[in-house]
Amino acid sequence: MNDSPAGRLQTLFEGHRLTPTQRRIAHCMVRRAADVPFLSSVELADLAGVSQPSVTRFAVALGFDGYPALRRHLRESVPAAPEETVGHNEYQQAVLGEIENLRHLADLLADPAPVVRAGRLLAASRPLPVLGLRAASSQARGFAYFAGKVHPDVRLLDEGGSMLEDRIDAVVRAGASTLLCFALPRHPREVVDALAYARTSGLTVVTVAESAFAPVAAHSDLLIPAPVGTGLAFDTACAPMLLGRVLLEAMADELPDAQARLEEFDTRAATRGLFVD
Repeated sequence: MNDSPAGRLQTLFEGHRLTPTQRRIAHCMVRRAADVPFLSSVELADLAGVSQPSVTRFAVALGFDGYPALRRHLRESVPAAPEETVGHNEYQQAVLGEIENLRHLADLLADPAPVVRAGRLLAASRPLPVLGLRAASSQARGFAYFAGKVHPDVRLLDEGGSMLEDRIDAVVRAGASTLLCFALPRHPREVVDALAYARTSGLTVVTVAESAFAPVAAHSDLLIPAPVGTGLAFDTACAPMLLGRVLLEAMADELPDAQARLEEFDTRAATRGLFVD
């Protein structure tokens, strides 16, 4: 079990049927896990972009008498600051925060079943569309680059706009069965809309997101969370990137000719002098 602030919040939220507004509050709390025990209901409402009564109803939905009781519970469960973070500057703390995120991911992967299932779904899809817009475009592009070495038909969807649904239609006509999405905050509305459209088009949606309470969760058949770092002005995404590589490994394990394809690529690359060693 992950004992980080974000991990404890995830555990607290599990098993509760939350409304979209409540999922938004939960997502905000996970992102600001270290600060939440010290925020008023008004401050949390402002951060989540909801009303103060919504925060109160959220606390009641979790089984507390109100938000003060929820905050008291969170304060009582806050551990002392880890020794390794004491005395470090903000840049070091950001790195240490990412190390903690990777530990969280390692704990999650103790149960490999979701990743194995995702690998089977990705390997079986011909073609395999990979979606990622704005902040998540680099994650999608990196996955698609390496996936193309072992999968026969990978199609990158990293541009939004009116053509996105057309491109989803095209992969469905070509025989795709699964779409892989990388979704990171802040979540573009067109990603949420695209996933909803993909599912109505018959695609199974596998998503990598920072939290099980991300806005894309409602439109995902299988969501595997990997936390992002929030210690700097712009989020850092080491854990989602690593999870993408893990999914690549799981997919390659399901492709019987993956190794042969890699060896063929290496032979061609050597013949072309593609890389400088």
